[in-house]
Amino acid sequence: MFRIGTYTLAVSLLAVSLVAGCAVGPDFRRPAAPADGDYTARPLASTAATPNVAGGEAQRFAAGRDIAGDWWTLFHSRPLNELIELALKNNPDLKSAYAALSAARENVLAQRGAYYPGVTAGYSASRQNQSALLAPVPNYPVVANEFQYDLFTPQLSVSYVPDVFGLNRRSVESLKAQEQGVRFQMIAAHNTLSANVAVAAIQEAALQAQIDATRRLVDLNARTVRILQYQFAKGYASRLDLAAQEAQLAQVRATLPPLQKQAAQLRHLLAVLAGRFPNQAPADKFELSSLQLPQELPLSLPSQLVAQRPDVLQAEANLHAASAQIGIAAANRLPNIELTANAGSTALAIDQVFTSGTGFWGLGAALTAPLFQGGARLHQERAAKAAYVQAAEQYRSTVLSAFQNVADTLAALEQDAAGLKAAAAAADAAKLTLDLSQRQLQDGYAGYVSLLSAEQAYQQARINLVQAQANRYVDTAALFQALGGGWWHRADLRQDKDEK
Repeated sequence: MFRIGTYTLAVSLLAVSLVAGCAVGPDFRRPAAPADGDYTARPLASTAATPNVAGGEAQRFAAGRDIAGDWWTLFHSRPLNELIELALKNNPDLKSAYAALSAARENVLAQRGAYYPGVTAGYSASRQNQSALLAPVPNYPVVANEFQYDLFTPQLSVSYVPDVFGLNRRSVESLKAQEQGVRFQMIAAHNTLSANVAVAAIQEAALQAQIDATRRLVDLNARTVRILQYQFAKGYASRLDLAAQEAQLAQVRATLPPLQKQAAQLRHLLAVLAGRFPNQAPADKFELSSLQLPQELPLSLPSQLVAQRPDVLQAEANLHAASAQIGIAAANRLPNIELTANAGSTALAIDQVFTSGTGFWGLGAALTAPLFQGGARLHQERAAKAAYVQAAEQYRSTVLSAFQNVADTLAALEQDAAGLKAAAAAADAAKLTLDLSQRQLQDGYAGYVSLLSAEQAYQQARINLVQAQANRYVDTAALFQALGGGWWHRADLRQDKDEK
């Protein structure tokens, strides 16, 4: 009678678990897209053009246009393309992010195992000696009244915890959301890596051009010093003029080592980003003249930005995980049901296992419920709700930062174009001054020192122009990163995109 009642109870509890379709706690809903229709107070249509200057083309913003997954190819630089692909293949930080994603996926699969019954098999063998004052335990005719005997017991046990209140479902949901968070963290690392390589290559090219111009300035100042030394020896120049020129030469020379240091550090950075040691930097040298400025810049709609920026999607995944944690905390306050079953055989000899009369089986059901734990479970649920509010505010902060990032980059591109235009005008004016100084020198109306001064001004204008060109290339790359980097077009990154 007891066995029938236990069996009936187990079946009834299993039926309840199967029909129970709800899980305690809130069901997660994705945050609504921002209603803001633009990034800046004044919509931007294009940036200013600077004719006859590398990187001086006007750039047009194409609202709603999609971003290519390999946006760096728009610069049309084969060495840059090869270096970025090499970095994406070999960078250890990116490989570490992929490994973290694999670990998160395995944790989800491990938790999903709780949906199914747990089955364990066991086998025990023992040699026992009973007290002579007690009745012998074995009741098999061949070994009756034996005080020493062997026991062989193979056994199969099954246990199952019905997910009546959704504890396991919420646990899987939380881990799945955490997996998505790790995934978008990996995608963010991918986007950051490609942008960092592009920016470092551009800055290296700009520094090399500045180093060349600075060396030319050093040579020009050294020649001016030699001329003034000659004139001072002949009495045509004062010691004050010579000292001033020597001081200028020293100042120009002092600017060269910092530039060379930055260039060397950028070469080391490019090597490390590509997964190499600093002494294995890529052989290709980057030049600004080899880059083309993308003339059409895709500009995602604000409603699209929150659906494609990895950091926003990671914050959303964290919010989802926090929501599921509320359900976990609520389910932990409710009763827990466990169904068990076991069957096996116990025999005195190995060859008697599973023979008639040696078998045993059992069914069980257990119901446990927390009654008093000093309010621990209640406060854990309240903490989970507070953590959800925290995650919601962090999500909002991430969205605001994303919009700021795009707005800042758009403003930078607009000012970069104006800065490049001004720098190009200054370079043209310095070049005209140099040309006129050369003509005056040829006609005998000006001295050689005046020509050298004009050439120094021209070289400094060239340095400023190079910096302005580099700023425009760098901020163009920054815009692609700020808009999400086009990762959804890369087959190696868009896996499980619809599983959020």
